[in-house]
Amino acid sequence: MTATAPRARHSGTEAGTVAPDPAPDSGAGTVAPGPGSATAAPHAADVGSGPRVAVPAGNGNSGPGPGSASARRVAVIGGGPGGLYAAALLARLDPTREITVWERGAPDATFGFGVVLSDETLGGIEHADPVVYAALSDAFVRWDDIDITHRGATLTSGGHGFAALDRRRLLAILQERCADLGVRLRFRTTAPPAAELASEYDLVIAADGAGSATRAAHADVFGPQVTPHRNRYIWLAADFAFDAFRFDIAETEYGVMQLHGYPYARPREESAGPGGPAGASTVIVEMREEVWRAAGFDRLGERESAERCAKVFTGALGGRPLRSNASAWTAFRTVVNERWSNGRIVLLGDAAHTAHFSIGSGTKLAVEDALALAACVEEQRDLPAALAAYEAERRPVVASTQRAAAASLRWFEQLATYTAQPPRRFAFGLLTRSRRVTHDNLRLRDPGFVHTVEDEFGCPPGTPPMFTPFRLGGIELRNRVVVSAMDMYRARDGVPGDFHLVHLGARALGGAGLVMTEMVCVSPEGRITPGCTGLYTDEQAGAWRRITDFVHAESPGTALGVQLGHAGRKGSTRLMWEGMDEPLPAGNWPLAAASPLPYRPGVSQVPAELDEDGLATLRDRFADAARRAADAGFDVLELHCAHGYLLSGFLSPLTNRRTDRYGGGLDGRLCYPLEVFDAVRAAWPADRPLTVRVSATDWAPGGTGAEDAVAIAGAFAEHGAAAIDVSTGQVVADEKPEFGRSYQTPYADLIRNTLDVPVITVGAISSWDDVNSLLLAGRADLCALARPHLYDPHWTLHAAAEQGYAGPGAPWPAPYAAGSRRPPGGRESEPRPRLGPLRAAGGARPAPPVPRGARARS
Repeated sequence: MTATAPRARHSGTEAGTVAPDPAPDSGAGTVAPGPGSATAAPHAADVGSGPRVAVPAGNGNSGPGPGSASARRVAVIGGGPGGLYAAALLARLDPTREITVWERGAPDATFGFGVVLSDETLGGIEHADPVVYAALSDAFVRWDDIDITHRGATLTSGGHGFAALDRRRLLAILQERCADLGVRLRFRTTAPPAAELASEYDLVIAADGAGSATRAAHADVFGPQVTPHRNRYIWLAADFAFDAFRFDIAETEYGVMQLHGYPYARPREESAGPGGPAGASTVIVEMREEVWRAAGFDRLGERESAERCAKVFTGALGGRPLRSNASAWTAFRTVVNERWSNGRIVLLGDAAHTAHFSIGSGTKLAVEDALALAACVEEQRDLPAALAAYEAERRPVVASTQRAAAASLRWFEQLATYTAQPPRRFAFGLLTRSRRVTHDNLRLRDPGFVHTVEDEFGCPPGTPPMFTPFRLGGIELRNRVVVSAMDMYRARDGVPGDFHLVHLGARALGGAGLVMTEMVCVSPEGRITPGCTGLYTDEQAGAWRRITDFVHAESPGTALGVQLGHAGRKGSTRLMWEGMDEPLPAGNWPLAAASPLPYRPGVSQVPAELDEDGLATLRDRFADAARRAADAGFDVLELHCAHGYLLSGFLSPLTNRRTDRYGGGLDGRLCYPLEVFDAVRAAWPADRPLTVRVSATDWAPGGTGAEDAVAIAGAFAEHGAAAIDVSTGQVVADEKPEFGRSYQTPYADLIRNTLDVPVITVGAISSWDDVNSLLLAGRADLCALARPHLYDPHWTLHAAAEQGYAGPGAPWPAPYAAGSRRPPGGRESEPRPRLGPLRAAGGARPAPPVPRGARARS
């Protein structure tokens, strides 16, 4: 257990209920929660819906608002929490509405056990319907701690703030509220098809779960995409109350299994009520598909599976049994829809979207959907406008949640790669897996726990993780921040000029441990644009020497790295701001690549396929450039094997169609890039590190994927790469990247923790809190940031100042030392109120004035 320390209780954790997917043929009105209806993890939301206040407060009903959309008759398909709550809110907004809910199950029929709702979601319910809020509050079990048990040790983190209740109780509360408001509830009745209802009703709400029959019937309009995932899980219950949210890891002979558990019913003296005298807890058991099959779970029934899971996790359960409730092993499926409405029909909750149960967001999202839909119907002039506003409001929130859920899901899919981590790093990684809980807000929740993690990481006292030193090959970087390589397109004939001196010099003065140049080309034909720099002449090398001398003299301790590359089929294009990837209007030079495939068919030039002589010539060009880089005084060299440029073009099966020894399977496609790497390594001084940038995925079907990326990184590491710089994509023009906050980090994480090689992560990392979180969780060794350093050349020094750090990891240049603290912003003081309180209180003694900062927080 961690040492006791003061904790700040933070609510706003995400929640829902964990449930198996309904059957694929689940009909309209099923109450079975889909995979996103589930809860198993403690994650605070980074984007919330906020309380919706269009619904009037108080216990009374109200008539339609002045902008109320014309939805007089409303049909709801599905009697789960989202459908029931939407019906109740719409009825409360306008008691004259005729609202009918169809549910094919019985009133108390549910596949679930416990439901966790965040304080954020409860705040919206409180504003919208105090009656429902009061009933829920009376039924909740609340707790703060998360216990993580792994390899015989249990670590506890506090201050998280959970509230849970029995799913049957939630349904009963919502059913009772609907009945009080005049909603017609038709249980044990399958709803007519949505299209048929739409001919009779003004609004049809399809809340029929992840296996939505409505969505399937109108797939041509909704455009659903359903993605299955690699883990199997089952939802069970224990007839006693855990005293914390639990994560238990079991390393069995078949592979790694994990338990997610939380209480949803209090211990009771009498046996009546949910869970009986000892209370009750939800238990979810999860594992990889191959582990599930090896352990024989695929051959066990419901009862036998529960018994087997109880034996695996007998320590967590104290030898108690597990029970099921129509439980079945299933694989989670992520549901995304291009549209959420079709005429009068609208999707809500799991029918519209799912998010993995490990951030517990299914019921939360459904309830928030209901709040938003009811408010938009009230606010908008007509139904089309209301449904458009509903989707516009909810889609960004859902997309953010789904990104976080995908990161969490991936962490559990890759759990076996983390089990060898030190115990506190493992626990911290689990808690921050979705990147919604970070180093900084976890430090507010439980500073004692975070302090032990920092100690294990090796942070000197008072030193944030990002300012700890790191040994890269033969050099030591003073901190973990890298200025990422960024093409500037300001060279003439490949010669860097004053712009590059100022650009790189400013960022070196800005405090980063390593500053990288843009891609420096090894031949004139290897340039992306006429503005690209090179290292194929002595004049260019001399110009680079001017820059390295400045950095080493004016910012001692900053390492300067050069990135060497060749554009391949992506060369001979205009400057980025004149037309990215557009061929030059005149003066194009011939291109060469692994295969004669243009980057943009019909637009880009067709490259020539390199023959043996061409390959040998280019290999020598890379080695010559490496020697010039060494002479120019660079500290680090990076070989660019990413983004569809020449060497990347050999690695991807989408761009390498060769039939000789440099093509075919991955071993063949690696052959030439490794030959170039070996030639560069031989030319580059042995005491200076050589890294490699790779695209870990092509974001395109049939291209490089995660498993290929691990193999590629492993091959370069075996040949002597000091670190792998993990980027993604830009290999083919029709890629479909999954952008989001630190969206490329999962690939760096996978490579680092599979191969135990140093990695640099890059891509949409913008805050120092993210940097600290990624490092402390062991997802990366160095963090490269590009755009933040364009916005602020002194980003690293400012990050140190904002964290109150003034140590050796972020020294300010002597001429800038006076600016090492944030300048005051406006008026910092104001007169103390004196006589006003005395007069207002009729001469009573005034209360002490509230500090200015405290007033601002409140």
